[in-house]
Amino acid sequence: MVMGSDKDFTVMEDTLKILKEAGVPYEVRVLSIHKSPEETYRYAKELERKGIKVVICGAGGAFHLAGVISALTTLPVIAVPLAVEPFQGMDSLLSSLQMPEGIPVAVMSVGKWGAKNAAIMALRILGVENKKIKEWIRGWGEEMRREIESKDKKVQEKTK
Repeated sequence: MVMGSDKDFTVMEDTLKILKEAGVPYEVRVLSIHKSPEETYRYAKELERKGIKVVICGAGGAFHLAGVISALTTLPVIAVPLAVEPFQGMDSLLSSLQMPEGIPVAVMSVGKWGAKNAAIMALRILGVENKKIKEWIRGWGEEMRREIESKDKKVQEKTK
């Protein structure tokens, strides 16, 4: 996972919680294509050699980080736009959506929902070739289904 700032961690830590729960190893970096372009370039070029399979990027404002990493690797890149002043994430969302042809970036929703969905999307990608991860995803989905059934049952009982 790559973040544009250490301030992004308060939102992106939800991504790591899910990856950790699924037993998937990860690494975390704070890199900025604007403030540390050489280091970001080096990191992106080393991803495949290091055995990284999926990259999750979280950043706010002019969110170029995911697109630049996508341009420098063949790995799947998932963007999590983050809300910052003055546009509350709309700028980040539009920046990450506007990748040019040939530079694909999977874009999640802004903020914590996007951070959680980025982890689930990464696990789904990894689960294509990893049965253990695929089973974890199935179990996680089943747990969500049971939770909503329980909530539905409670509401049904209250409304009788």
